[in-house]
Amino acid sequence: MKKSDIEPFFAVLKAANPTPQTELEYTTVFELLTAVLLSAQATDVGVNKATRKLFPVANTPQAILDLGLEGLESYIKTIGLYRSKAKHLMETCRMLVELHDSKVPDNREALEALPGVGRKTANVVLNVAFGQPTMAVDTHIFRVSNRTGLAPGKNPLEVEKQLLKRVPDDYAVDSHHWLILLGRYVCQARKPRCWECVASPYCDFSPKTPAPTAGKKS
Repeated sequence: MKKSDIEPFFAVLKAANPTPQTELEYTTVFELLTAVLLSAQATDVGVNKATRKLFPVANTPQAILDLGLEGLESYIKTIGLYRSKAKHLMETCRMLVELHDSKVPDNREALEALPGVGRKTANVVLNVAFGQPTMAVDTHIFRVSNRTGLAPGKNPLEVEKQLLKRVPDDYAVDSHHWLILLGRYVCQARKPRCWECVASPYCDFSPKTPAPTAGKKS
């Protein structure tokens, strides 16, 4: 993607969705951290289904600890890898209580020191909760960045670094939301829906996927 196309690429995404939001449901920073930790290799829909039952009962580090490991597992057992995630979340809660006065830290080093919290999870929390211009590169962002030519890279870290350099400052905070949603619903893995994409004129992907003919499903 030419540098001159990057600003209009994000301008049309912003016009279509001026205030993008994560699809994970949360009301506090701790709930967000919990939801993101649980979302690894799981869908937001599946995580939301579990946290709608968990959060009314336990939505603070101490309340999670009070549930105990088996109690926590009973709420999140519908989520993939729930046993390991439950252990990570319990230990994370213990560290938050003992080291951070039960508050979620707002810096990368402290976040990544929490069990089950890697770079991507830390980036989501720093961006969504604290408004920092970070890039949480998931499979959708990785695909969109490479396919469009916006920020090519061989691995998520390379793509992240390219995005941080190439995304204009005016779009930096919200850009990862737009890219995730674009990848999830339009620039899909099997068959990109180019005919529905508002940013298609600025994308390097070729040839563009045509709209399905009448009577055929896309």
